[in-house]
Amino acid sequence: MTGANSGVRSAIVVGAGTSGAIVARRLTDAGVAVTLVEAGGYDTNPAIHDPSRAGELWHSTEDWDFFTVPQPHAGGRQLHLPRGKVTGGSHALNAMIWVRGAASDYDAWEAAGATGWGWADVEPIYDAIENDLLPVTDDYALSPIQASIIDAAVEEGLPRNPNYNGGTLDGVSQEQVTIKDGRRVNTWTAYAQPVAERMTILTGRAVHSVIVRDGRAVGIRLGEGDEAEEVFADEVILSAGALGTPVILLRSGIGPAAELAALGIPVVHDAPGVGKNLHDHLLSPVIFATEKKPVGPPQPGVSVTQSHLFWRSRDGLPQPDTQPIHFSVPMWGELEPRGTDGFTLMAGLVTPYSRGELRLTGPGLDDLPHIDLAALEDQRDADALAASVRQCRRIGGQPALAEEWGAVEVYPGPDVADDDVEEWVRRTAITYHHQVGTCRMGSDPQAVVDPQLRVRGIEGLRVIDASVIPTVPTGNTNAPAAMIGERGARFLLAG
Repeated sequence: MTGANSGVRSAIVVGAGTSGAIVARRLTDAGVAVTLVEAGGYDTNPAIHDPSRAGELWHSTEDWDFFTVPQPHAGGRQLHLPRGKVTGGSHALNAMIWVRGAASDYDAWEAAGATGWGWADVEPIYDAIENDLLPVTDDYALSPIQASIIDAAVEEGLPRNPNYNGGTLDGVSQEQVTIKDGRRVNTWTAYAQPVAERMTILTGRAVHSVIVRDGRAVGIRLGEGDEAEEVFADEVILSAGALGTPVILLRSGIGPAAELAALGIPVVHDAPGVGKNLHDHLLSPVIFATEKKPVGPPQPGVSVTQSHLFWRSRDGLPQPDTQPIHFSVPMWGELEPRGTDGFTLMAGLVTPYSRGELRLTGPGLDDLPHIDLAALEDQRDADALAASVRQCRRIGGQPALAEEWGAVEVYPGPDVADDDVEEWVRRTAITYHHQVGTCRMGSDPQAVVDPQLRVRGIEGLRVIDASVIPTVPTGNTNAPAAMIGERGARFLLAG
């Protein structure tokens, strides 16, 4: 369907990340005049394109470098939330792992009111993405340590799963990734960049708010104060992510009325759900040194993570609740480094019960948001992540690692008994970079957007990114964000 047929002649897409790049491409192909706005610059940093250098991007100019407020259930620490501030968004910073999630994830969305988002609806979209512009592959050579990690997981009793995106998540697998010829491929490079000359692209421009007149979004404000600039279009699409999109909505006067009024922001539409329902996956490290042979440094073009596993920490779960991710380097993070070589089995929680929120601290672009993940607030989250840490410790002790490599646990270390692992988890948990939910879609009055991703109460405004996810899927969120981009573009063009 063309833009003319759908009635959409022009559109502003805010955010050139995973979802936004796809939306911009699909609208451009349909003849819509697209203005794509990105707060960061172009992806000229070589570290973006070399999978072995992804770790260099944290705290860089390409990272929004968000932090949570102190997390009382996670050692009182402020957790770093890296988010992409560059063309490609967080898909320019991440580990390029492609996970659809479980069919039951999406059927649960639909049952909760996200009509038309069940597995039968989204599976064809995944098929189309993977067979169209975005290369998704596990056809690459495993690093020796990664092959041994997979062998050790099998020795621990996990099945070897040759295709975790094939309908069954459980087991240990080689990761399916968006890498081609040793280079990162993201939706910016695959979708938007090839048609960049057919759209207007504004980089280095921060969006302050959406312009709403008589209940309809008509454009956006770039910057603020005397330097503010207004840009207009038929439709406004916010694809700034689970942290960026609610911030823009709140500054626009779309959000919880009392919170907005307290900051002196005129209320345009009372939307109590904006910024609520924030949740994220969490990780906790188990780090090993090797005494028989070195793992070696990262190799150009080779990701430092190539395998992961899905496992149920207790009986009766509809899908796995843990997803350890395995690194060919010691991921010291805030821990004291103990050497320069080794590997990390990063325990992972992927079905969190805890829910936090995002609020504004002021109406200006420089007012940092108050981000509270409520990390590990629900005891079930701590229990699952602690069980995952214990499993990673057992895997490290299997012959494929302990005997072949001489693997020795450095952290938590022998002084931390299995019974004390929960304290370790609360002291070391970090984000898996999968924030979702702050503009939840649904059919109830508390939902920020309806199942067609239209912002309730405001015409001409949609949210198309991971913020609309009601409950985080089982696994990495890059693939779901791409799927949401494809579906959102279809909804918009259908009128």
